[in-house]
Amino acid sequence: MQKTCRNLMAPLFAASILMSTLALAGCDQDGPAEEVGEKIDESINDAKRAVKDAAD
Repeated sequence: MQKTCRNLMAPLFAASILMSTLALAGCDQDGPAEEVGEKIDESINDAKRAVKDAAD
């Protein structure tokens, strides 16, 4: 019984590491919607800074 469990653990562990790596690799690439969202965020932050500077 323990030999069977040991024989299954290594492939399961390797598969889980592989799936985690693939999942994280997919997060590296920004799509067009993400790029537009970042530009909108930057514009909002620039506007906030301009209002704050004008108030000073």
